[in-house]
Amino acid sequence: MHLSAPPSSRRILLAAAVATATALATTGPVSAAPQASRPTGDRQQQYAAAAAEYGVPQNVLLGVSYLESRWDTHPGQPSTSGGYGPMHLTDATHVLATPGSAHVDEDEDPRGDDARPLRLDPATAAAPTRETPLPAASLQTLDAAATLTGLDAQTLRTDPAANIRGGAALLASYQKALGGPVGAGSDVAAWYGAVARYSGADTSDAAAAFADEVYDQLGQGAARTTDDGQRVTLAATTAAEPDRSGLARLGLRHAARPDGLECPVRLACEWIPAPYEQLSADPGDYGNHDLGDRPKQQKIEYIVIHDTEGYFAPSVDLVKRADYLGWHYTLRSVDGYVAQHIKAKDVGWHAGNWYVNAKSIGLEHEGFAGQGTWYTEAMYRSSAKLVRYLAQKFGIPMDRQHIIGHDNVPGITAANVRGMHWDPGPYWDWSHYFDLMKAPFRTTGTSRTGLVTIDPDFATNRPAFVGCNQQPPGVPTPTPPAAPCPSRGSSAVVLRTAPSTDAPLVNDLGLRPDGTPDTMYISDHGARASAGQTYAVAGRQGDWTAIWYLGQKAWFHNPAAAPTAKWATGFVVTPRPGKATIPVYGRAYPEQAAYPETIPYQAISPLQYTFAAGQRYAVGGVLPGEYYRAVSYDGSAPGDRTVVRGENRYVQVQFGHRIMFVNLDDVLILPSPLGAPR
Repeated sequence: MHLSAPPSSRRILLAAAVATATALATTGPVSAAPQASRPTGDRQQQYAAAAAEYGVPQNVLLGVSYLESRWDTHPGQPSTSGGYGPMHLTDATHVLATPGSAHVDEDEDPRGDDARPLRLDPATAAAPTRETPLPAASLQTLDAAATLTGLDAQTLRTDPAANIRGGAALLASYQKALGGPVGAGSDVAAWYGAVARYSGADTSDAAAAFADEVYDQLGQGAARTTDDGQRVTLAATTAAEPDRSGLARLGLRHAARPDGLECPVRLACEWIPAPYEQLSADPGDYGNHDLGDRPKQQKIEYIVIHDTEGYFAPSVDLVKRADYLGWHYTLRSVDGYVAQHIKAKDVGWHAGNWYVNAKSIGLEHEGFAGQGTWYTEAMYRSSAKLVRYLAQKFGIPMDRQHIIGHDNVPGITAANVRGMHWDPGPYWDWSHYFDLMKAPFRTTGTSRTGLVTIDPDFATNRPAFVGCNQQPPGVPTPTPPAAPCPSRGSSAVVLRTAPSTDAPLVNDLGLRPDGTPDTMYISDHGARASAGQTYAVAGRQGDWTAIWYLGQKAWFHNPAAAPTAKWATGFVVTPRPGKATIPVYGRAYPEQAAYPETIPYQAISPLQYTFAAGQRYAVGGVLPGEYYRAVSYDGSAPGDRTVVRGENRYVQVQFGHRIMFVNLDDVLILPSPLGAPR
């Protein structure tokens, strides 16, 4: 996450969306539909009843809802773009008026390079201009649904059946405005324009991308159990080619797609460049990213998933400022629209770790890590398509050792660990995300093969986190105790010191150097493992499994009847014989002898954790020691824009919630052992 301005400025960033959310834009006449009798509690019947009431083909209604929420209700909780319920009726005015605050970022240096630290001056972090605001209608559709149905706003936000009726009414109104046929038995192919408008997109390609996804889903069908236990089915539909003529009549902006745009063809994507500018006479005073020549000069190893901790338009306004930060892409929640800001060859300032920045591409997703909001299906799908495209283009493995969250990036030194960011947070659905990438987490071993990949059922795994909307800086012990977060599905499992729900959480020395247990506070991630992360098994007892984690055994509940992890095979590292402990690093830098005289040596500084003999950690890859020198705007600094490589090689390991590195000379790489410890 990047909104590292002072808290007052962050509140301004949130409030900047108010003006774009308060106006209501509707097309065509609006009239209230008569109140229908309340549909049965069966969700499938609720869709059928709403479709019949407003004259929408049932499959179209189901398909649109699936692309918004996968039919989940998220009871009473808004999405990251202020949408409610299975039909994602947006009510940004209500969201912004609700008490609470945005997440307050810790004091992370987003560049993460102590050769050229970047600390944002609060005086330069004033509220950004809003040159590319979201269209008002996309943020405030609930008002129109209320008018069309005669239902009040609170009911539409919280009652799934009412919400589905509201969505059906909106779809029908859009179809009528376009002059298309209305009726539950009308031609599915004729609803393309109305579906495109429902996306809330302000560009024709984004609206078309959303509608194409809906129609693709109609052809595939779908079936799943929702977050409130309802079984819903979309039967596969063999339909004629959709009639796309209505798209042109929506009057949407045509987004420029210049040559060289690094997005897959069917993804709605636009070039909105981040500036590379010198800010003063000092060549070292520039922003907001660095020029590079990747992958020719240095391999791209990682794709880093962030959330913006703000809304799309203000976040894009920030990346357009030379005196701020730079990342490669921003994704919009309401429709999955993508803006590219920096070419992959260049180095963004986004991860808080220069080694990772120099070897990664950063994706910012509209949203909030800890406010109890949810990420839309449209954004998940766009992001998965983009990540798959980038991974294939640059040879990046599609696994959780290389597709990582900002919360998985290590601090560069022990002093930096506490200030690292923790987005996209425990509510990001990693398992579903990788399913969409066509790289699902799979069982590759047994209970005896020594590794385990975390993978709880997202819908039913609901850790009792606290402190959503109550997030002071740092890793607090709230006084008075923080309020419980909304009950929500999560990718994270909680780690304890013993196989019992009464046992304390484990300690992360980087976050709590006094050795006290970590907490269930939403931003206190030091006792969590996340879906897709693979760990070495350290023990098993009943329904509990222990893993090696930050130099200790950490236990998580993993019953055979409802497992929260998959058994795996692979490689582990352990200290070489004769080494009681070995250091762990947050960056894989070369040894001092590798640096030419023109480039200052970057110290290899261990973190505060202990990797002791007898412990094992899962291997994420073997990497060369590298340092990318970039400290001046024009490349005039000695040795600038070169990569220093040495003899040192490192092994990336899943050491805690974050990846870390150990020197290859310090460890043995072994196959995961048969007969995992009990």
